Amino acid sequence: MEVRIGQRVSRGMLPLLALHTFSEYHRSEHKPPVTAALIAANTIIYLRPSLFESLIPPIQQVWFNPHLILKNKDLKRFLLSPFYHIGEPHLVYNMLSLLWKGFQLETTMGSVDFASMVASVLLLSQGVTLILSKSLLLFFDYDKPYYNEYAVGFSGVLFAMKVVLNSQSSDYSYVHGVIVPSRYAAWAELILVQLLVPGVSFIGHLGGILAGLLYVKLRNTYSGSNPITVLVRGVTDFLKWPFKFLPRRGRITGRGTVGTNRAWRCQTCTYENNSGLRSVCEMCGTSSGVDGLSSFQRSSRSDGLPLDELRRRRLDRFAR
Repeated sequence: MEVRIGQRVSRGMLPLLALHTFSEYHRSEHKPPVTAALIAANTIIYLRPSLFESLIPPIQQVWFNPHLILKNKDLKRFLLSPFYHIGEPHLVYNMLSLLWKGFQLETTMGSVDFASMVASVLLLSQGVTLILSKSLLLFFDYDKPYYNEYAVGFSGVLFAMKVVLNSQSSDYSYVHGVIVPSRYAAWAELILVQLLVPGVSFIGHLGGILAGLLYVKLRNTYSGSNPITVLVRGVTDFLKWPFKFLPRRGRITGRGTVGTNRAWRCQTCTYENNSGLRSVCEMCGTSSGVDGLSSFQRSSRSDGLPLDELRRRRLDRFAR
């Protein structure tokens, strides 16, 4: 089934991407805004709706070509080419990868540091790819990547994000059905993707991996604040500044404010209940009580039982 969206005709993959993204954000406790903004930006640029047509250059003007970038000092090609994609499968595959990596990285790093990391690896991956292409021409007289390759796509940044994500991991990962140590998953994917899809930019993906390694190295050796992080935090604080003067109100009905939304931990099963509006534990069903203790624990405390014994009995009860 074909659906026209903006200037593009979707064959069903874009609605599936939207549905999957909405589902992930709906069921997740953490809703990373920078990841959502990146997915939205890539999708809007691909669709080029008439409302933004004058603001979004056509893809012919932003292909990443080292010769044209250096000859014309073309920053537009250097900065914008990662946000363009040549087709619906290309976009959807990259955005699903961004959704998975972005959720993990932004949740652990925080939105400001994650935005700084994305900006850093984007610039590094583009720069490393440019240097690699020029070096192949100068030292090996291999001019194809320099003159004849025209590349777009977010995959270079995704390879860098994969390196950052797995830099301290001691686990194993599946890469297209192959089990490899997570720290080397990006290298395995580089080779497997090149074998399975020969037309992709090997230099661009390699530049992304090297950019990720360089970012991790710089982050571990430099103890000061990342200048890009300081810039992003400054812009964020500036945008939030007007909202500080707005009055903050609770929900008022009848005689006063209704409830709070503070999380609380069940002392019986230690489950973190995210909604303070619930007085019953979502895991074990015991009441939180007025003093913050569950009704099960309050009655058992009178018997002199320690907390560990209460938890052990609960586990035995649920294991039957």
